[in-house]
Amino acid sequence: MLVSKDWQDYKILKTSQGMKLENWKNILLLRPDPVITWDMGDFKEYKINAIYHRSNTGGGHWEEKMKTPASWIVNYKNLKFLIKEMGFKHTGLFPEQACNWDYVISKIKNAKKEIKVLNLFAYTGAATVACLSAGASVTHVDSSKGMTEWAKENVKLNHLENSHVRYLIDDVVKFVKREIRRGNKYDAIIMDPPSYGRGSNGEVWSLENDLENLIKLCKEILNKDFLFFIINTYSTNLPNVSLENILKINFPNQNILVDDLCLPIENTDLYLSCGITGRVSHE
Repeated sequence: MLVSKDWQDYKILKTSQGMKLENWKNILLLRPDPVITWDMGDFKEYKINAIYHRSNTGGGHWEEKMKTPASWIVNYKNLKFLIKEMGFKHTGLFPEQACNWDYVISKIKNAKKEIKVLNLFAYTGAATVACLSAGASVTHVDSSKGMTEWAKENVKLNHLENSHVRYLIDDVVKFVKREIRRGNKYDAIIMDPPSYGRGSNGEVWSLENDLENLIKLCKEILNKDFLFFIINTYSTNLPNVSLENILKINFPNQNILVDDLCLPIENTDLYLSCGITGRVSHE
């Protein structure tokens, strides 16, 4: 497993009965997590700021137990990110991705040329910030205008707004197909595809049906000596071995790593699996 263990502004304090209690720079949020199938007691001893409650009809809502800021900033090493309580339990950041930020920063800094990165399903731009901080140029693609504006805030928060970055609100598959026709190439691609989603014009995305086709398309816009190709997924319908098989078939004779992204649980020897990542590189 790959463990993001170098956080100072984020900790998982406790996990029990389908819920995780997180400390986001002294803001305590209690959120549901379906992989937490164990019982370690209740959370009554903690002064929780907000609890996310799922609805039986889909979605859910935050219950404010204590005053919580509308937004606040967390730090990871020299990176800064804006946090907010969002619908469907999100906060705008996936802390388990920190090990991938470390990986891409190291790879980019050690490269012997300027690296051109494509970030697909780029969300609020944590990976964009990481790549820019290492000196890469980034094309940031997401179908949501709101998430793209948030990404711009994160880039500005890190004083990287004058870096080589362009933001595109677009359907990922359509964008990649256009890049193929244009003959554009990238040194690295990062993607965080959802299990299911709709593009800006109502395009339907299904991970199980569409992932391999997107990988094949992305291969056409990768330079032959590409630096890395990273896929992150949070779908329980795509186990590690399936993602590994897809990558081995499409990237023969390359270095491939597929593993769980995990976070430590405070004051225990336990870890919470938060998704899987697949990395492809030449070394």
